[in-house]
Amino acid sequence: MTDWALAEDRLWSVEDASYFLGVPVQTLYSWRGQGVGPPGRRVGRRLRYRPEDVKAWVAGLSTDVAS
Repeated sequence: MTDWALAEDRLWSVEDASYFLGVPVQTLYSWRGQGVGPPGRRVGRRLRYRPEDVKAWVAGLSTDVAS
């Protein structure tokens, strides 16, 4: 994937959110289907994420280390 700066003044695509989180696009779709993950919104037929929602979701994750 190309290294690009993510705009903070627009909605992120699934690819943008995937890049920011460092997870595959399919993981975002899977999380959405399970009702977990950052909140996304439908804009027409497209799924979009507000950057502040994605960052807040990350900030709310547990800091416990998996064993």
